[in-house]
Amino acid sequence: MKKQMKNISKQNFPTLRMRRLRSDASMRKLIMETSLSPHNLIQPMFVIEGKNKTEKITSLPGINRYSIDNLLKEVRKIMSLGIIAIALFPKISNKLKTEDGAEAFNETGLIQECIKRIKNKFPNLIVISDVALDPFTSHGQDGVLDKRGYILNDETNAILLKQAISHAKAGSDIIAPSDMMDGRIKVIRNGLEKNKFFNAKLLSYSAKYASNYYGPFRDAVGSANSLGKADKKTYQMDYSNKTEALREVDLDLREGADLVMVKPALPYLDIISSIKESYKIPVFAYHVSGEYLMIKAVAKNKAINEQALVLETLTSIRRAGASSILTYYAKEVAQWLN
Repeated sequence: MKKQMKNISKQNFPTLRMRRLRSDASMRKLIMETSLSPHNLIQPMFVIEGKNKTEKITSLPGINRYSIDNLLKEVRKIMSLGIIAIALFPKISNKLKTEDGAEAFNETGLIQECIKRIKNKFPNLIVISDVALDPFTSHGQDGVLDKRGYILNDETNAILLKQAISHAKAGSDIIAPSDMMDGRIKVIRNGLEKNKFFNAKLLSYSAKYASNYYGPFRDAVGSANSLGKADKKTYQMDYSNKTEALREVDLDLREGADLVMVKPALPYLDIISSIKESYKIPVFAYHVSGEYLMIKAVAKNKAINEQALVLETLTSIRRAGASSILTYYAKEVAQWLN
């Protein structure tokens, strides 16, 4: 063994040894290429009707639905951790759900009142509001159905415009159409301009895939039962396709989107990377409910180090090119980072 080591020591190693820059923790931090901070994290939040209510979401351990008054208390905690943006999603009562989802654009509706209350109390917090009809339709789809059950694109866009305008009036900072209807960004952008909401930002869910990772979210907003065994494959993207995502992004940018979203995140790192490389724009990624639940489930069995795995996961999403990440882990990660 000694002879073997002696022979090895006489070998001429390359001038460059890559391990030199990994030799200690300080050096590794000094040359770190990708960072993760609370500013990169967006906390999704679920709002319900009523007062002084907090409901656990069984399919999303650690995540709750809040009435507006309790949500405001939670927002204060989140902001104290350095998180500067939240994304709002409503769960309304079934009696308010209709085939056309008209409650979506009620200017005194749940989400509109929630936006007003948040911006009044926390004007510097960035509020991202979801524009889609699935929480408001009796059938759980993101649009208006014809007699055959097919989503009517242009008729849906007309309702999405009303919904977006109602959010802008309420004070939403970033309006986020997540429905995947063709041409809705152009319709909404023109409507916002016409109504003088010149600074309203549009975050388009440009590459939203018909994924199997969404189940817990649909439970959280109350659309799972309405949707039943139906799917959304006629408007959300086929997970086999990559070039199609670039076409979607290109169209949405031309129509007036300021930001684009890739959803889900971790199984679609190649999509995030390609969009970032192709367009040099801010790309958001949604670390969705199914991704969150899988880590929680494994962590519950103590088979992994949860904190280490989550930080690795979110950093990889950033490394792929995401400017910001919507994640149910936002609050926990901010606490860890602090």
